[in-house]
Amino acid sequence: MVNSDEKLYALLIYLLSFPFPILGPLIIWLLKREESEYVDFHGKEYCNFFISYVIYFTISGVLTVLLIGFVLLPIVGLMLTIFTIIAAVKSYSGERYRIPLIFHFIK
Repeated sequence: MVNSDEKLYALLIYLLSFPFPILGPLIIWLLKREESEYVDFHGKEYCNFFISYVIYFTISGVLTVLLIGFVLLPIVGLMLTIFTIIAAVKSYSGERYRIPLIFHFIK
């Protein structure tokens, strides 16, 4: 059973990613991963999510040369925002949400 503090820290991982995409979630994850398996799961999930979307944005940026990237960049940005909001809501409800379309580098 996940307690309310763990849910709050998992939610903060995703919410702090809007103003501070690297530093905010990383600090929470590194401070709380030893205390909570739930926070550790969401911290790893967010790190994998961030790395995957950096790759997606880089590929889209390169593809702007072929004009395909101009279509892909807004789509990837919209997916990033939507999946972050969904993950925040699911984490606060106590679910172990696996974000779709990401590579799992950190296990």
